[in-house]
Amino acid sequence: MRPTGSVFTLVPRRRLIGLSFGGMHSARRGRGSDVAGSRAYRPGDDVHAIDWPASARLSSARATDEFIVRESYAEEAPRVVVVIDHRPTMALFRPPLPWLSKPAAMSLAAHLVLDSAIASRGYLGYLDFAERDPRWSPPRSQRDLPELRDERPFTAPDDVIERAFSYLAIHRRALPAGSFVFVFSDFLVSPHDRVWIDALEHRWDVVPVVIQDPVWEQSFPDVSGIVVPLADPATGKVSYVRLSRREVEQRRDANERRLESLLRTFDALDLQPVVISSADAVDVLGAFLAWSEWRQALKGRPW
Repeated sequence: MRPTGSVFTLVPRRRLIGLSFGGMHSARRGRGSDVAGSRAYRPGDDVHAIDWPASARLSSARATDEFIVRESYAEEAPRVVVVIDHRPTMALFRPPLPWLSKPAAMSLAAHLVLDSAIASRGYLGYLDFAERDPRWSPPRSQRDLPELRDERPFTAPDDVIERAFSYLAIHRRALPAGSFVFVFSDFLVSPHDRVWIDALEHRWDVVPVVIQDPVWEQSFPDVSGIVVPLADPATGKVSYVRLSRREVEQRRDANERRLESLLRTFDALDLQPVVISSADAVDVLGAFLAWSEWRQALKGRPW
């Protein structure tokens, strides 16, 4: 269960080109609280926009009546799309297993993104390939998306992220520059760097949300000499194996290197991921708050 009223601040990489009457700063001039600059008064300007102290100083310096008008950035509504990975590995590890339930963590995280978008008066969209054909809802204004309440099968193909971005590229008119695209996946099969680069070239604000179990996927426990059941996510078939210490170390090293490589790729592409290793609502919120604070710290840095 999510803590009541819990949201995080959507911090964009750059100013939006979105829809009017939102809660985030736009790239365009208009009504808003964020000052863009000032200029000389022109007939027809709103007198409430006149900067009287600046006008008085300029009038005094020039010994004539001069009026300076403040310009602000308009406040516009962000467009937010959640892309949900329904590959078989995303079905792990359901209760009563004691490890990370990725479906539960993904649901918490996705609804948290939606609540935060609503708090910014944003427009919400959804995409998945759970049944191999796209299930697409363009960004629109509503309280909740029915797709996130449905039980969707975990049968998406390995190239689901590539398919998702290719599909979104066809619908670019629904996703102007600055639109947030949150991609929820374990990224155990990571797309080629070119996929991320193409998405960034559309000037979308792409946010990978990495959902991995810290025990079996980010590392590997010391189960050497013990017979353990290992399930094939694609078929559900369980095999009982006894791993040697060397095999355990090899699996642990491979998992740790995979996560390290994934995060290094995101860093090289200037993407700021959200890493989720718990299905606890407080931990999930904390991961997004850390992302938001990170974005705030980078604000003003040239992209």
